[in-house]
Amino acid sequence: MTKQHDMTDRISLDVHAHLAPVDPAALAKIAGVSWDAAAGTMTVDGHTIGIKPLFRPEALLAWMDEHGVEHAWISVPPPLYRPELRGDAARVWANYVNDGLSKIAAAHSQRFSPLPHLPLQEPALAAEIVRSFIARGHNRFAAPSGGNDDQVLSDPAFAPLWQALDAARAFVFFHPGECADGRLDAFYLSNLVGNPYESAVALSHLVFGGVLEAYPAIRFCFAHGGGALPMLAGRLEQGFATARPGIKTGGRSPRALLKSICVDCIVHDEQALALSEHVFGAEHVVFGSDWPFPMGVLKPHQQIADAARRRRIFCDNPDRLKKETT
Repeated sequence: MTKQHDMTDRISLDVHAHLAPVDPAALAKIAGVSWDAAAGTMTVDGHTIGIKPLFRPEALLAWMDEHGVEHAWISVPPPLYRPELRGDAARVWANYVNDGLSKIAAAHSQRFSPLPHLPLQEPALAAEIVRSFIARGHNRFAAPSGGNDDQVLSDPAFAPLWQALDAARAFVFFHPGECADGRLDAFYLSNLVGNPYESAVALSHLVFGGVLEAYPAIRFCFAHGGGALPMLAGRLEQGFATARPGIKTGGRSPRALLKSICVDCIVHDEQALALSEHVFGAEHVVFGSDWPFPMGVLKPHQQIADAARRRRIFCDNPDRLKKETT
């Protein structure tokens, strides 16, 4: 039986929910990926994804009904990023996941909207995908925030992508992919430490690379409360104030620029959540679940304890975000 939620604790939007499209006929033509219908699992580049709800939109809908979530912006999970792909292989895979997300969302248009994946390892292809979706009236996307070798978001190769996104006043949800630091292979540290680290690196490049200042119409949104960046914001500010090597000091300061960033609430600590609100602005912290992964906020009404904060994150902030990106 569906649990009923009143207006004080409804969750109007989840910006961070994952689904993996399954089209067996299409997958059979794509190298490196296979679908095991009997087991309900997908194997991608030798890694079997065993979290079966990822492949079942109805499972996400059931979870949303149980917890009073009205709408979800769906994106593919990191195992489907495949950053090693180049050229035609990258294009084929991006088309597969984006067509699949679009079909899932179209079948449940009142509950889901797709965040098409941008393969940042191929900046020109990512810009092409953005222009194609924008021409169809769509201006929300998802992209990896790091983990693709030494690629950084301050690279000039991304300028056409930023230009296209800025012109459309687009929303882009950044989620860490693979961690680039092999020292974190043990103890699940590639996720526990690597994910927040990769987001902090990505945000730092957007700040010091001039991207946030040059393209102010883009609504950048980062997973996991902005990762480790809130703890480092004061350090970035000090580096700017003292003109550390390589840092241009003629524009806005890191503290000011970070107030334009949106982040989700997945930090697993009330004090950390308060710090994210302090750095990015309380109005820029929105609800994300990371469904169906166990590192997410899968019991939101329990995991976010403060009633006033819950009301803001669940209701007020997402409603504002939806209006800003319509």
